[in-house]
Amino acid sequence: MDLSFLVSFEVPVIIGICLCVGYVIKSSLDFIPNKYIPLIMAVLGLVVNVLINKGIDANIALAGMISGLSSTGLHQAFKNLIQRDSDTEENTTVKDNSDK
Repeated sequence: MDLSFLVSFEVPVIIGICLCVGYVIKSSLDFIPNKYIPLIMAVLGLVVNVLINKGIDANIALAGMISGLSSTGLHQAFKNLIQRDSDTEENTTVKDNSDK
């Protein structure tokens, strides 16, 4: 099933806002379980898109929720990329130190 049409509903401003808010929730607010972060991002994306467009219809609702949920996936992608880079640096440092 091809879901590539959903890309046309993504709004970069909303993704950025939700990415920042999600990061703060995940790293600072321990009383909010991680399983609720996608729900919070979907609702926040919806609210932000309604405020930006000063109205609501199905396309605005979908674009807001898709953008909010995309921010959770983007966070995971960055996390994996950063973790992989730091693992590579640690392995390189260990090899460099063992050569001496």
